[in-house]
Amino acid sequence: MSDNYLIQAVIFLITTVFDIYLLAVVLRFLLQLFRADFYNPISQFLVKITNPPLRYIRRVVPGYKGQDWSSLVLMLVIKSFEITIVYLLSTGSLLAISSLIILSIAGILEIIVHVFMIAIFIQIILSWVNPGAYNPATVILYRLTEPVLAPARKVLPPISGLDLSPILVIIALQLSIILIVTPLTHFGVALSN
Repeated sequence: MSDNYLIQAVIFLITTVFDIYLLAVVLRFLLQLFRADFYNPISQFLVKITNPPLRYIRRVVPGYKGQDWSSLVLMLVIKSFEITIVYLLSTGSLLAISSLIILSIAGILEIIVHVFMIAIFIQIILSWVNPGAYNPATVILYRLTEPVLAPARKVLPPISGLDLSPILVIIALQLSIILIVTPLTHFGVALSN
């Protein structure tokens, strides 16, 4: 029985470490995609911690049309390693490659959706507590959330000065988890059987 607890603790630590680094790579990719300020301290931090593996991957996978494809490859590699290690510790066997790729894509999509949801929630709270404040974090939040909030404002414009577009986006993001990420995960699990 105590071995099971130890394995659960190890799995928790592995998942936490991999997901934190994966989050850094996802944020770097999204901030680069949405043209956030490269010299922002948060951007610089993300670049410094993600550059070592990306330097090697860029030798094989160059950028194309202004997109950093090497970051996407690094995301897949990180998530694949995480899933492989956790599955190996849990079951003692390895997943099929097709299952591993599908589960990795689903995991990355889930993290991206959660990044947007958390960023929107933080931006909402900041708008209540300290509207119009300027600091590096608020600039990054704005650059990250504006590409998803702007189309929602066209569908649901502010009503009496109250912006309800974040609610619409959060509903859409939650639906994307239900309708895209969860079926992808189930498909990946079904491929492993």
